[in-house]
Amino acid sequence: ARLASARRIIYLDLDTLRPDRMSGYGYPRPTTPNLDRIVRRGVRFTHAFCQASPCVPSRAALFSGRYDVHNGVVTHWGPGGELRPSTRDAPMLARHLLANGYRTASISSFADRHQAWWFCEGWSELYQHTLKQGNEIADEVNAAALPWLRRNAKEDNWFLHLQYWDAHRNYRMPDPQHWVDQVKDAPVQQWPDQATIDSDQANPGPFTARNFFTRAAPGRTAAPSPFPVTMPDSVQSTADFKKLVDGYDAGIRYMDDRIGQALDVLEEAGVLDDTAIIISADHGEQFGEWGVYGDHCAAASAVQNVPLVVAWPGVTPADRACDDLVLNVDLAPTLAELLGMPIPSGWDGTSLARQLRGDEAPDWRQYVVYGHGLYCCQRAVRTHDWQLTRTYHPGTFLHEQVMLHDMREDRFQTTNLATQRPEVVAELDHLLAQWLNDELGRPSAGVDPMQLVVETGPWKYIQLDSWLERLEGWGRPEMAEAIRGRLGIGAAQGSRR
Repeated sequence: ARLASARRIIYLDLDTLRPDRMSGYGYPRPTTPNLDRIVRRGVRFTHAFCQASPCVPSRAALFSGRYDVHNGVVTHWGPGGELRPSTRDAPMLARHLLANGYRTASISSFADRHQAWWFCEGWSELYQHTLKQGNEIADEVNAAALPWLRRNAKEDNWFLHLQYWDAHRNYRMPDPQHWVDQVKDAPVQQWPDQATIDSDQANPGPFTARNFFTRAAPGRTAAPSPFPVTMPDSVQSTADFKKLVDGYDAGIRYMDDRIGQALDVLEEAGVLDDTAIIISADHGEQFGEWGVYGDHCAAASAVQNVPLVVAWPGVTPADRACDDLVLNVDLAPTLAELLGMPIPSGWDGTSLARQLRGDEAPDWRQYVVYGHGLYCCQRAVRTHDWQLTRTYHPGTFLHEQVMLHDMREDRFQTTNLATQRPEVVAELDHLLAQWLNDELGRPSAGVDPMQLVVETGPWKYIQLDSWLERLEGWGRPEMAEAIRGRLGIGAAQGSRR
């Protein structure tokens, strides 16, 4: 039977939010006082990951309930970016909820931003009211969200997907200095240090220390920041890095304040404590990891690790942390089980109901596999101790083909231990091969979409030829040569690789 205490469910989809930037996860800056109200009510997962990154692949996995190798999406469009149709055995999450008696509403411009029209399947109400394609701020989201909540708060059996974009580059908000002032005096992380930032000046990829904005005019060392309060022109010093972190944290603090307005509506209606609330994100953000500053360009842990907080009346114990390895594909079967619905056999995730009840799960998975296919092509095996990353195509970056990082001692993934620990590489390589063989060995599996991107190149927002020309125009021919060297191409070959 359905739980009477879960007649209303809100999924807060907070684009690009790193869990380690939430005060409820232990961050020393006061970024999320309103979200922390929810954190204290429920279970927070410290090792939750999107199965595929970034935006489109992550939500394809979440809402289809299927791994990227099965849903067909590892990038944003084109080969490897087309969602395979849902089936009776693997319905979209929204359709499954709707078919089992729940109103489904989404206040999100995600589908319009990415022309990901498959996302529209299964919603009884879909609001893309600003037509700003993800460039709206939280006040504009709330212009639709608060009236919806006032109309429906006391109704039963609804699921609301509510998306905010304010942690996504670029960091825009009203009165930005006000929000920066809310966070700037608290400590910021000590890494990267100046030596690391100096080394990162040679990184030839986009959204890097020197190539921080990708539209600088020829001859300029950097594009002037269009958001001078929250983003530097480039990252050349620890002061520049602090300004970037201040801007990101300020965007989170502003977003959190507006989420507080939504929680207040529920409280005024007398239903806040009776509403199940889930907090998560599509992916995180790199702040120096693998040389990227303020974007999400690889399968680095900083990109794949997402917050996952579930506060479910009558189910979750208060203020509990769980360090099991979980994926965003686990959310769909979790909702189905807690709501007393059948779990479709074609979904790939595993219900988190045991963890949410505070029970131990001794037979839980010991590793996860996740990947990235937009700016490069990578898959990684992650355990509590290690991440092994295989690069199938580096894009415009210089990622090594095999990278092994000690995740307990090196959370920023600065030191590749692949040559020092070949036995760990062999063990994790076996797990990755086994996972791929198992998943692709199903009769209906189809072609691995990652191979389609490897074949055609991860050239979406950054095209190889134009990026090389841009680097040359900026007076950085050594960067262009480094990319050509990594790809094994000559000066005239360009996008053939």
